[in-house]
Formats: sequence, C-alpha cells, structure tokens
Amino acid sequence: MKHLLPLAVMALIAAVAAPAKAPHLSPKAQRGFTFAQAHCAVCHAVGRDAQQSPEPGAPPFELIANKRGVTRTTLTVFLRDAHNYPEAMQFKLDRRAIDGLVSYMLTLRRPGYHPPI
Repeated sequence: MKHLLPLAVMALIAAVAAPAKAPHLSPKAQRGFTFAQAHCAVCHAVGRDAQQSPEPGAPPFELIANKRGVTRTTLTVFLRDAHNYPEAMQFKLDRRAIDGLVSYMLTLRRPGYHPPI
C-alpha cells in the first residue's frame, strides 16, 4: 500500500502536466489546438462552447469558424497575411502552424450555430 501512494501522486502530476487534448481530433487539428492554447488563448476563447474571450475585442474561435463565408482558404489566407492582423497580433505563423490552426478551427463548425449573446 505504501508503494501505491507515490505511484498515484505521480500519475496525477502527469495527468495535470500533460498538454490538454481536444476530443476526437486528427493529429493535424490536435497540433492546431495545442498551438491555439499556447499562443492564441491569451486573447481568444479557443475551445468549443466558449462564451467569451479573455480579451473582449478578440472573437472566440468558434464564432470565427461559424461565420458565413469562412472556409479553409479564407482562414489560411487571413492567417498567412500578417497585414490583416490587428496591431496586437504582429507575429508570423509558418505554414505548418497555419495548417494545424485552420484544421482545428474548422472542427468548431456546427450546423445551426448561433453566436452567444
């Protein structure tokens, strides 16, 4: 019994320290989710069913993904063109990061989506 307690504590620490995984994502979309948590979540709500972003002027990813006219191509072009970003977002994304981020954001699409009020 004495030996089980340290193992349980180590398992708990490992579970808490492990990067969060969104359920049922392709490896590419998981890479995008991980990137979003690390780099975008300071301003944007990046998860599903998020009501409000930490930064009020930053739309939740789910809202962006469900806007009329948003496609893989439009998201890719937006993220590739640093001149489209608001001033606070002056950083460049490489092609792999963009591909993962777009793949993840498209998993947030839902038929009949209604933005939070």
